[in-house]
Amino acid sequence: MSAPVATSKWRIPGAELMARTAGLQRVTLITGLVLVAVFVLVAVFAPLLAPYGLAQNSADGVAFVPQQGPSAEHWFGTSVRAEDVFSRVLYGARTALSVIVIAVTLSLLIGVPLGLVSGYVGRWVDRVLTLVMDAIYAFPTLLLAIVVSIVVAGGTSSSLGGVLSAAIAITAVYVPQYFRVVRNATVAVKNEPYVDAARVTGASTSRIMFRHILSNVTSSLPVILTINAAEAILTLAALGFLGFGIEPTQAAEWGYDLNKALNDVSNGIWWTSIFPGTAIVLVVLGMTLVGESLDETLNPMLRTRRSVTTATENPAAAVDDKELTE
Repeated sequence: MSAPVATSKWRIPGAELMARTAGLQRVTLITGLVLVAVFVLVAVFAPLLAPYGLAQNSADGVAFVPQQGPSAEHWFGTSVRAEDVFSRVLYGARTALSVIVIAVTLSLLIGVPLGLVSGYVGRWVDRVLTLVMDAIYAFPTLLLAIVVSIVVAGGTSSSLGGVLSAAIAITAVYVPQYFRVVRNATVAVKNEPYVDAARVTGASTSRIMFRHILSNVTSSLPVILTINAAEAILTLAALGFLGFGIEPTQAAEWGYDLNKALNDVSNGIWWTSIFPGTAIVLVVLGMTLVGESLDETLNPMLRTRRSVTTATENPAAAVDDKELTE
């Protein structure tokens, strides 16, 4: 007899996670993923999708009419600066995505290693780092972001400088959150048998932290990352609305456009505020839905509670749910 041929199973990324959801929770996750996917695609392909430049106020030598209502030439109308609102909304997604990626990456690169070191080493290192992070965390979020933005920008608000200053300002706000989550998880697992076994074999401290502990303390980070990305959108919009964002000729920013649309609302000009505001709401809603769904799916306590509720109402479905979570 010939030996059986080994077959490999191709799995769609996220299929196992999707299989753990059911009913309204699955609808919530899919809705959030669709909104986030549309946001990312719009941000990436904004230069191709936008009919005009982000600060363009004329075409073929003809100036745009300021505050013109939605039309075939300007789907979302024009602003008080005679800029195409539709184009600025698309480019605003690009700015938001850039800030989110930089801010979340910096927060992870700073907060996670510091949390590992603080939780594993302990002693005075833990006390000092915890004190510093608690002091930063005690600051009002928006005030801290404004102060850091002013310090980093140094009076300039160019495209790159404005994005970096906004991203670093948001990073300063969220580093303590990643630090506290990783630090508390590290304290809980640093005396587990597999960590003791690594010490006995002579593994270095850095190897124990980043090879044996890190993978076991970051399970909740995807949830925090998603929720923080939603909060970063709101923080960026607040900075722009208050005038601490990016120069409008360098990059489009939804918060700045909302600020310039304040006077338009009282004059019955609704399109300059409705479309940037709707963009903020949809993106934040999508990321929040994804974050909440991931929390319900990955959090063992919430998953157990859901299984108990399901078992009371439908014992057969509870067995299936238990098999998916194991």
